[in-house]
Amino acid sequence: MSSSILGHAVRRREDPALITGSATFVGDLKLRGCLEAAFVRSPFAHARIRSIDTAQAAALPGVVTVQTAAELNLKLIQELPILAPRPALPADTVRFAGEPVAVVLAETLEAAADAAQLVQVEWEPLPPVLDPSGGEEVRADRAGSNGDALEGAEVVVRGTFVNQRLAPLPMEPNAIVVAPDPDTGGIKVWASTQVPFGLRDGLAGLLDLRKADVRVIAPAVGGGFGAKAALFSEFAVVAALARRLGRPVRWLETRSENFVSMMHGRGQVQEVALGAGGDGKLVGLQARVIADAGAYPNIGVLLPGLTGLMSAGVYRMPKVDFASSVRLTNTTPMHAYRGAGRPEAAAMVERAMDMLAAELGMDPAELRRRNLLQPDEFPKATVTGATYDSGNYPAALDAALSLADYERLRREQAERRARGDRLQLGIGFSVYVEITGGDAFSEFGAVEVDGGGGFRVRVGTSSHGQGHETAFAQIAAEVLGVNYEQVTVVHSDTAEVPHGVGTFGSRSVQIGGSAVHAAALRVLDEGRRLAAELLEADAADIVPVPGHGLGVAGSPGAHVEWAAVAQAAGPEGLKAALDFDQGAASFPFGCHVSVVEVDLDSGDARLVRHVAVDDSGRIVNPLLADGQVYGGIAQGLAQALYEEVVYDAEGNPRTASLVDYLMPTAAEMPEVVLGRTVTPTPLNALGAKGIGESGTIGSTPAVQNAVVDAVAHLGVRHIDMPLAPERVWRAIQEARSGAGSGASSGAAKRP
Repeated sequence: MSSSILGHAVRRREDPALITGSATFVGDLKLRGCLEAAFVRSPFAHARIRSIDTAQAAALPGVVTVQTAAELNLKLIQELPILAPRPALPADTVRFAGEPVAVVLAETLEAAADAAQLVQVEWEPLPPVLDPSGGEEVRADRAGSNGDALEGAEVVVRGTFVNQRLAPLPMEPNAIVVAPDPDTGGIKVWASTQVPFGLRDGLAGLLDLRKADVRVIAPAVGGGFGAKAALFSEFAVVAALARRLGRPVRWLETRSENFVSMMHGRGQVQEVALGAGGDGKLVGLQARVIADAGAYPNIGVLLPGLTGLMSAGVYRMPKVDFASSVRLTNTTPMHAYRGAGRPEAAAMVERAMDMLAAELGMDPAELRRRNLLQPDEFPKATVTGATYDSGNYPAALDAALSLADYERLRREQAERRARGDRLQLGIGFSVYVEITGGDAFSEFGAVEVDGGGGFRVRVGTSSHGQGHETAFAQIAAEVLGVNYEQVTVVHSDTAEVPHGVGTFGSRSVQIGGSAVHAAALRVLDEGRRLAAELLEADAADIVPVPGHGLGVAGSPGAHVEWAAVAQAAGPEGLKAALDFDQGAASFPFGCHVSVVEVDLDSGDARLVRHVAVDDSGRIVNPLLADGQVYGGIAQGLAQALYEEVVYDAEGNPRTASLVDYLMPTAAEMPEVVLGRTVTPTPLNALGAKGIGESGTIGSTPAVQNAVVDAVAHLGVRHIDMPLAPERVWRAIQEARSGAGSGASSGAAKRP
């Protein structure tokens, strides 16, 4: 193809290897002499370890060693200074079902798994804490303005909303291979991770190694969704034993292990009150949130702070009174999961807005329109402490209404209600804003041109399905005026890239891509200077000439190839490396409209159509952006309708397989119609904001609102997620019997 142009739908260069099976995942690595690891896990949510007998397991043919906390004697794992540390293997007490207490290393995976079954643990069960309302508080956050947020409201709606616990379920579970490195005395690590540098630093600290002596490579990674941005205890154990035994060790997590071992997401109970005047103008929001941290404080304890930060939503919200309490429970620890604190905020605000519209007897689209922030109000500092960079919320709402053919939908809904149809139509809205950048606004980028005319990009982000190799090649090629297929992108290897942060919080294109863009501009500037000398021209007149390197503007025959320019730069070629610092977060936004049919006899809710209009600033590659939105919508509707991690009264997981945990398939996906508005951010030269989590944040409340809307004429005001048929059916029956709507909601008049 000719020179890449930003904004073109270039097909992902990563796909052929993935489709044909030639891509290398951790599970594909076959190192000579590699041992296989299998973990012994607690069947109890809370118990003391009285003794562990490994003799029978150790005697099994093929077993090399069986290790417990006593033999390992590892340091505690502490990912952030503000969080309490966690043992790699607990010595005396387990705190959630599935916590590893011993590890078997064997010559084959079969031998390791068999031996793990022979490890005898004497347990003393302890009472578990499963309800976060009764757990120990480990963090509290407040956001908003002082005083009574509801003062002056003529109408107040109140509700208790549950944002249920979810399992991230990436296509590839956790996986790691660690091999001793005889050249450095350190280790070489291949891991399915979003943060190679973070994993390197964590392992180096645990094993008392220099960072330079730990090389981490993330090969092909089958999804992460935030959950793989962590140092798992199993990773620490495998790394320590590989070093001690002087042999490679591999651990491949099973799907059932993944359900209980990979950290979960969401998990909030929100008590909300939203106040307005009789004309629908908002007065304020009050929220009290209890968040489940699971058994060990991890990054998940920080996420309610993001919920509070974003609790003003897209609206003129004069007052907010938000308080959260994060509590420990005897369940799998919580972590970031696609959206990480922001979906919870959008669900809370948008659900309350629909309840307010119902109380006022107002169309929910009109209520939102009356309260949206206007384009001339940006940048906008909210009462919760966020500063929205740019936005045009009314444009997103208008575009979504048009794509959905909203007036026709309302007419059809009225006709079905008048006929008393069994299948009732519901239309749900979500106008959302989210924060992106991951609170890590700096990233490394480098661009190099060698003497042979090759172009190489290095970047500190790490791809796990997003298409970085395609997008970053487009960015560099656009600046340099070359064919994007000539550009090689290097990432996810701590020996090939000097430093980096990683991929999370929808930060890659806006921050990593901006680093590549800035480095490419430096290369271009130096290339123009060198080309000017070679062509005996003024550097100001030198421009990229696609297919011919650099040339003199207006003189088609006067040009010099990039290879010659790089040779003129000296033996190291032409290069630039830098850390781009965006300095602040960007705030994508959008409007989703979901259309559902609900069977009044069974409570079954089926998605018919989903319209998504998302604004992530300037789009580098629409094909990649659309893919991110499609995937996000799938996960968002999954939370609304299907997915929930459930424990029994003793803390045993009841949803530890795909038989019980209802992840949707392609058959459950509705017709999805995508639209886009473009409001660039002033924070980077690309004008790009994050896109990776927008679909998840916008879709969940739209689907939930649609299901409630389908049965609102019966008196239902709220139904908690997931909106399973039985839950919807019960809400219908309670409304018909006059017993309520199955959730607390109501209105209070104020003088």
